[in-house]
Amino acid sequence: MKQKNLGVIVLAAGKGKRMNSKRKNKVTFPLGNRPMILHAVKLLEAIEIRTIIVVVGFAKKSVIDVLKDTSVIFAEQRKRLGTAHACSRALLKLPRNITDVLVLQGDDSAFYKPEILKKLIENHVSSQATLTFLTLALDKPFGLGRVVRDAFGQVVSVIEEKDATEKQRLISEINPACYLFNVAFLRKNLKKIKKSSVTGEYYLTSLISLAIDDKEKVETVKVKGMPWRGVNTKEELEEAKRLFYDHR
Repeated sequence: MKQKNLGVIVLAAGKGKRMNSKRKNKVTFPLGNRPMILHAVKLLEAIEIRTIIVVVGFAKKSVIDVLKDTSVIFAEQRKRLGTAHACSRALLKLPRNITDVLVLQGDDSAFYKPEILKKLIENHVSSQATLTFLTLALDKPFGLGRVVRDAFGQVVSVIEEKDATEKQRLISEINPACYLFNVAFLRKNLKKIKKSSVTGEYYLTSLISLAIDDKEKVETVKVKGMPWRGVNTKEELEEAKRLFYDHR
């Protein structure tokens, strides 16, 4: 795959209501020497990806202002109906020459290194996968979706902790929501995702099950020992700051 055929969607529309911020999106809070969302964009520029779409929604001006000196494309998610819905908004802005798209979260990408994303891309291309996603081995996976594999090591599902059995909760491999999709698959299957009966939202994790059920090729890149912290609360932001500084 040539880089010109690879695009990126950065999800930055969520309200992050537990951050208790009414005027700033959580991705604009500083981590280290720059806002979290700017870490993501600089990382993508470092691996020479030029088509970067940032999905904005809650407090969109705060995100747009932070990225005003970059060349990103903005897509708006006016109704926050989940990560899959956010991707559907971004696809409206995706150039037609893009064949594969990387999907990142705007609040945790500061922890990724260029070599990790390069490995994800290389694996996706060489295996000709429909979907490749990053997994992390964490000592404390509390509250996170677990990656369930069969006896042959193939991914069977990603299950949220609240839905997991006691045995599944012992799994240390988690899904940090960093995906590489074949665009044709993404366009075809986003509309098949069912709304969560609990939250009323549409989630990208559903695409993993859809791909497996349709016998599409699903690959993973497992990373051990990488610091990582998604940020949804002020306490998690403080933890992210500690991790970030401890591993610089």
